[in-house]
Amino acid sequence: MWIVIGVILGLLILWGIGDILYDIHVFRVTPYRIVSEKVKQPFRFVVLSDLHNKRFGKKNHRLVEKIRQLSPDAVMVAGDLLTAKEGESFEPAAELMEELSGEYPVYYGLGNHESRLSRASKYKTMYEDYMHRLEACDIHPLLDEDRLLNEYGVCIYGLVLDKTYYKRFRNALMEDAYLEGKLGAVDKKHYSVLIAHNPDYFPDYCRWGADLVLSGHNHGGIVNIPFLGGLVSPKCTLFPKYDAGRFEQDKSTMLLSRGLGTHTFPVRLLNRAELLYVELLPEK
Repeated sequence: MWIVIGVILGLLILWGIGDILYDIHVFRVTPYRIVSEKVKQPFRFVVLSDLHNKRFGKKNHRLVEKIRQLSPDAVMVAGDLLTAKEGESFEPAAELMEELSGEYPVYYGLGNHESRLSRASKYKTMYEDYMHRLEACDIHPLLDEDRLLNEYGVCIYGLVLDKTYYKRFRNALMEDAYLEGKLGAVDKKHYSVLIAHNPDYFPDYCRWGADLVLSGHNHGGIVNIPFLGGLVSPKCTLFPKYDAGRFEQDKSTMLLSRGLGTHTFPVRLLNRAELLYVELLPEK
C-alpha cells in the first residue's frame, strides 16, 4: 500500500511541476464582449497586466505575434509590466512597449511596481529612465489623467493609487472624494474605461461611475483551487474576493486579468498566464 501511495504522490508532484511550468510559460487569450449604448463604433483592445519583465520568446515575439493576430485597435496596460527591485532591468518591458507602440495606440496605467520606483531613492533613476523610454516611443502614461476617444464614444482614465492602498493584510478605507479628487467627475456621456491596478476597490470604482474597470495585481490568486478560486492575494489574504475574471456591480463591470508574469514566488498552478481581448460594441 505504501508503494502505491508513494507512486501516487510522485505522480502528483510531477503533474504539479509540469502544470506550473506550463502555466508560467504558455499564456492564453481570454475574450470578453461588452455592449453599450454609449459606444459609437466597435472598439477592440488587448489588456496587458503584471508582466513583471517576463519574456515569451526572444523580445516577447510570441506575445507580440498573438496581439498582431488579434488586430486590436489599441493596447491597454493595467500596470506592473516591470518589477521594482534594486538592480533589476526593465528592458523586457521597455522593448515590448517600443515594439507595440509602433503599431497600436498604447494607454498605460501604472501598477504598484511602477509607482514604487518613483517613490524610493534606492531605485535611483529607474523610474525616470523607464518613463523616458516610454516617452521616446510616444507612450504617455495616464497619471490620474484621461484620454477621450470621441470616434468610439470612449473615455479612458488612468488611476495612480497611493501606496496606502497596497498595504498588506487589509484594505485601507477609500474616502468618497478620493477618486473624484484624482480623476475629476466621470464623463457620463461617454463609455468610461478606468485602468485601476488594484481590483480590491471595485466597489469604490463603481460608486465613482466607471462603466468598465481593467485591473490586475492579484495574479489570479497564484494557485487556483477548483470551486474555491484563487488561494492568496499579494496582500497576504486567503481566497481573495477578486481573483480573476469578470465581475459586475450595479452598472459597472470589472475585467480582472490573471497577469502574464510572476515575481517573488515564481509559481502558477491551474492558473495560466493571461492576455485579455476585449470588444466594446454599440447596441444595434
